[in-house]
Amino acid sequence: MKVEQVAPYLWRIPADARPGMRVPALVVADAGLMAAIRREASLEQLANGATLPGIVKAAMAMPDIHQGYGLPVGGVVATDAARGVVSPGAIGFDINCGVRLLATALDAHEVAPRLPDLVDALYASVPTGVGSEGRVRLGAGDLERVMARGAAWAVEHGLGEAGDLERLESSGRLEGADPDAVSPHARERGRRQLGTLGSGNHFLEVQVVDEVHDATEAARLGLRSGQVTIMIHTGSRGLGHQVCTDHLRAAERGLGRHGIALPDRQLACAPLDSPEARAYLGAMRAAANFAFANRQVIAQGAREALVRVFGRSPRDLDARVVYDVAHNIAKEEEHQVDGRPRRLLVHRKGATRAFPGQPVLVPGDMGRYSFVLVGTEAAMRETFGSTCHGAGRVLSRTAAVKAARGRSIVRELAARGVVARATGRDALAEEMPEAYKDVADVVEVVHRFGISRRVARLRPVGVVKG
Repeated sequence: MKVEQVAPYLWRIPADARPGMRVPALVVADAGLMAAIRREASLEQLANGATLPGIVKAAMAMPDIHQGYGLPVGGVVATDAARGVVSPGAIGFDINCGVRLLATALDAHEVAPRLPDLVDALYASVPTGVGSEGRVRLGAGDLERVMARGAAWAVEHGLGEAGDLERLESSGRLEGADPDAVSPHARERGRRQLGTLGSGNHFLEVQVVDEVHDATEAARLGLRSGQVTIMIHTGSRGLGHQVCTDHLRAAERGLGRHGIALPDRQLACAPLDSPEARAYLGAMRAAANFAFANRQVIAQGAREALVRVFGRSPRDLDARVVYDVAHNIAKEEEHQVDGRPRRLLVHRKGATRAFPGQPVLVPGDMGRYSFVLVGTEAAMRETFGSTCHGAGRVLSRTAAVKAARGRSIVRELAARGVVARATGRDALAEEMPEAYKDVADVVEVVHRFGISRRVARLRPVGVVKG
């Protein structure tokens, strides 16, 4: 794979690097991260993404890029909103996997003596693990309304405050959701999972703001040194996974009929004016709304756990939303292309929207730190208003479990000052710090490239995993 460096933090795969590429592929990275990226198949996947019909400007990847299904995790692809396509594999199975951050009125010294109790309370409040079921029971009509209303449904049912919605991406609801496009099997998988964390890389984390990089932005977002925060990372659970599965099959069946040839059928796509695309987009938005509601319910469970442990009123604890961002999603947006505005469908798979002034939440591994950034004008020019979404894996889950044999990840985390609780036997081993790039390296690149700016660093002190 031919890769050339075109700027200090930008690399290019030329459009003639392999047959079928319609545009070049661009990777935001430094030399050290690029050396790691070259060792796996993510660059080939990114070049394949550049073959999608109607793609605009370039297939792009953030510095946390790693191999995924179809498009690599960390990929960004924009197609023309009138003449392009939508690809479920360029969005991902965990539709609207995302991150929410709550900032509390508590300081680290107040929480330290009660930290094990708090982690236990959070673990009890939020069901975790494969197949976990939430405390919210949904009838058929309720599920329809969750998929249509998103986080607003939860607030309307006493699970949060109206002010929360003002601090969520898209106010916690995508327009154009079509619950009728969600299959009965997908509905059944999601019906009992609202308010659950799930497994894999999903987590609930108690953190402390240990560095403030931009005091003005931190104050605007309500963050200060020594403050305790709670970060929630999860998505649309089984419902979203099944939506992707169902509509990938439909897109693949339609490739021949639409005259589309691709080097990788995992990128199966459909023209945006086709029945397959309309059905998928309606279902994808419905699943995204389910994910927004899921994080809203979990956030309320976290607030209730704080009240039980500290015996203080919700007003006194002031666990307010800093922001909530989506990682695996497609949105119709207007961007400048060749000096003129164009309507595009921007696929972000393991990438975060980074519009100017918008908070960006970048989780790291459970042993080191996470970051709060803010989006910039440069992101609008360079990456369709996008930036990184996390650290990016360097070990598969299988490899991580193998590397952890004979070790106690719980004790290792405790030695770092982190109290951990997990449901699955291998949950902590799969997600051990060595399984990920150092997120500080990833954030350094996007900060120096200018597509997002550092605001604060958050150090984990308590972790709940599935």
